[in-house]
Amino acid sequence: MTSAQDVQGSRVSRALVISAHPDDVDFGAAGTVASWTASGIEVAYCVCTSGEATGDLDTPRAEIARLRENEQRAAAKVVGVDELHFLGHPDGGLTASLELRRDITRVIRAFRPDRVLTWSPEINWDHIVTSHPDHRAAGEAAFAAVYPDARNPHAHPDLLAEGLGPWTVRELWLADGPLDRRNHAVDITDTMAAKMAALRSHKSQTGDADGLEEGMRTFLEAAAQRHGLAPGRLAETFQVVNTG
Repeated sequence: MTSAQDVQGSRVSRALVISAHPDDVDFGAAGTVASWTASGIEVAYCVCTSGEATGDLDTPRAEIARLRENEQRAAAKVVGVDELHFLGHPDGGLTASLELRRDITRVIRAFRPDRVLTWSPEINWDHIVTSHPDHRAAGEAAFAAVYPDARNPHAHPDLLAEGLGPWTVRELWLADGPLDRRNHAVDITDTMAAKMAALRSHKSQTGDADGLEEGMRTFLEAAAQRHGLAPGRLAETFQVVNTG
């Protein structure tokens, strides 16, 4: 499947990435996003928190939030993304609440994506570091926003008052779920440099971390081999679900 087509072979014009924190997309899917924007897909980011639950305890949380939002904007620009939405829900305390579902539904109805990429609500027991509770909450709320909320005119009626009518997302991509559920690999060998540049934009998180690129390459090469790609290729893998 080419990146600009969905599972039904229809053209994909817009894709929305919904993550819990700044930097999630860059660790999990920046190579894929770079391939999408290169193929002409318009991509936007919806970040549920501003990543304020990090850094030293003496720095005001609002300052950390501004820093991390700016880092995410810089990282997004590297892979061709200019539109970002920060929802401002609490970092470390994210839940799949009706309020979060409404806020994500608002972005979906406004942006009207053909494809949504988010994080799996399931635990990946093989690599639990990617199964942060905030990640899973974002994925659960995003799934509910995709189906049924965004397409249901009776869901969140205040959005109709804002002029945001129903919208059906045709395809859902889930990152970081259980390995046996991942049914699609994106070869990101040619966009790896962009992925690493995006990751390094998050200086407060990655700094000058020794071995970051080597570790990422090892991880992505193993993923590529699991999906039958040639030796030396790199891949990001997903569970792709037809939600049309």
